[in-house]
Amino acid sequence: MKLKYLVIHCTATPEGREVTKADIEQWHLVGRGWSRVGYSDLIQLDGALVNLQEFNQDDLVDPWEVTNGAKGYNSKARHVVYAGGCENKAGLPAKDTRTKAQLKALETYVKFMVLRHPEIKVIGHNQIAAKACPSFHVPSWLNHIGINSKNIGL
Repeated sequence: MKLKYLVIHCTATPEGREVTKADIEQWHLVGRGWSRVGYSDLIQLDGALVNLQEFNQDDLVDPWEVTNGAKGYNSKARHVVYAGGCENKAGLPAKDTRTKAQLKALETYVKFMVLRHPEIKVIGHNQIAAKACPSFHVPSWLNHIGINSKNIGL
């Protein structure tokens, strides 16, 4: 299916807690019994980008590239997640915990995706599901970093 969306997520983990590829695989593959993780890429606290599900850079989401990030959108989206999104270890309240390094890495990631896929729409998980994720208002942030309005929202 044609790639239409880039969905931004948070891991819903406490501020300052690192998350690894192994953590996400444990949560999704073992804990939830999914066949694939929910995200294409992870942005760690230091801004490092970790690939979670192989994909190519064409304009299609091939069956082997599909992740389980947002029901109803997976076959037409890439999903990027940053480590964090909650204030404390209980997972509440939701909080924008992006570090300076994560902000820079996520901005670079989004701008690359928009450059590579000029028709892509960038959205927050909370715009398509009743969740706080990614714990910040994605459209406002996209405006702030200079993303064209045609690439913002549904």
